[in-house]
Amino acid sequence: MRYVAGFGLAALCLAAPVPSVAQSAANLNALRGLAPFSRLPASPEGKAALDANLKVTGDIQSGAAHQPLLLPLPEQRLQALKDCFITDGNATQLADGLGSRIGGAYQAKARYADHKTFTSVSPALARLIGYTNTVTKSDSNAGKYFFANGTVDGKKPVSEEAAVILAKGTTDVFGKAYGRPAGSPGSDSFGDARPFQTLPALTAYRGEDYFGTPSHSLDWLRGPNQDLLNSPAFPSGHTTYGTTESMILAILVPARYQQMVTRAAEYGNDRIVVGAHYAMDVIGGRTTSLHALAHLLANDPAYVGQIRTNPAVLDQASADTSKTVTLADYPAVVKDARAEIEAFVAQTCGRDVAACAGEDTSRFRDPAANAAFVASTRTYGLPVVHPETAGKTEDVAALAPEAGHLLTAAFPELSLAEANRILTETQGPGGGFLDDGSEFGVYSRLDLYAAAGRAASLAASRRAGGAPSR
Repeated sequence: MRYVAGFGLAALCLAAPVPSVAQSAANLNALRGLAPFSRLPASPEGKAALDANLKVTGDIQSGAAHQPLLLPLPEQRLQALKDCFITDGNATQLADGLGSRIGGAYQAKARYADHKTFTSVSPALARLIGYTNTVTKSDSNAGKYFFANGTVDGKKPVSEEAAVILAKGTTDVFGKAYGRPAGSPGSDSFGDARPFQTLPALTAYRGEDYFGTPSHSLDWLRGPNQDLLNSPAFPSGHTTYGTTESMILAILVPARYQQMVTRAAEYGNDRIVVGAHYAMDVIGGRTTSLHALAHLLANDPAYVGQIRTNPAVLDQASADTSKTVTLADYPAVVKDARAEIEAFVAQTCGRDVAACAGEDTSRFRDPAANAAFVASTRTYGLPVVHPETAGKTEDVAALAPEAGHLLTAAFPELSLAEANRILTETQGPGGGFLDDGSEFGVYSRLDLYAAAGRAASLAASRRAGGAPSR
């Protein structure tokens, strides 16, 4: 591989993603939904998509793609280095999407002193973040070794039920497609080698990490800050996290819903910029997150009411020090967290959330720029794999009725039927590598940026007219 020197940037610490060793019902739902990935090498369309995936990834990583980024490329690379760290305990690094006033207050209260020690804005929000992360992260991690070599952890075979999911597909899709099969020189030990292992050239650069410490992009790929040499690529765990926590903040602060969708897209895209993930990984991580979050909001028994290990235990300065977390009524905790956020904003800003949300001098202040960037990340221009859904408008209510909760949780003036209709009318291009006509596939083409715009307008008109909430 040829490395291309860059300019300035930085980083800190995290171990490589740790896979889940158990396959829950939710995990199996996600694996079934992600399974079309394993069948890509079996068709000409799939092979073409894999070829395009490598090229698009390389062009974004090098800057040749000329994406409509929110920052000039050198600055976006610096942001990508900061985004290598995961603030999964309190979502603070993503809170800049809440705008200068609210985001600034949030980040002043919810901080990371080091990579493990952090504080939280409020108790209900801490519980909400902790539980949601365990669910979406578990689904995402379940896919890594599953699609790499058909195991749960690199060595332990998957259950018979899970093995059936791979019956029509193959493992190590990226490694085989890009000439770096598992165990070969330059690849990893398990499969699905990452872009920094498969691209013919990689732009590497220096700068500051999330904590302002001098770092290098390679520190987050080859170690010591994060060693991804033997960590399978698909799907992106960082993107799953970034989407999950951005959407939590979007739901809690509806006036910043579109900006938080933009922040989620940026965080996922930054994984390509730094050389850690392919475009397909980002799409896979985003889809996994939205699918699980919708089921949580619907109080699906397979997703709520379980005792989960908190992925980042709150420190002694926080409101909750429990090592486990469980939520029996997910929407109720969302409601509690929103009340806490509104009280926090009123105290720190002096006005209500909607008024404070408009105060923004950040990179998310331009709606047109946000929309253009999000659009560029919807499919990354990857070719159609499933022609049967490419020209078809999929009925969200029929295929994924719980999806509407992604809107009604933020805009309760809408009914679930109205929300699903908006998601249907605004959905993005079909036929992508995950859009095989399944419920899960629907989530791969949701355009929540456009949908939130319509939902917000309808909700505002109802409030102005004094219509009751639904």
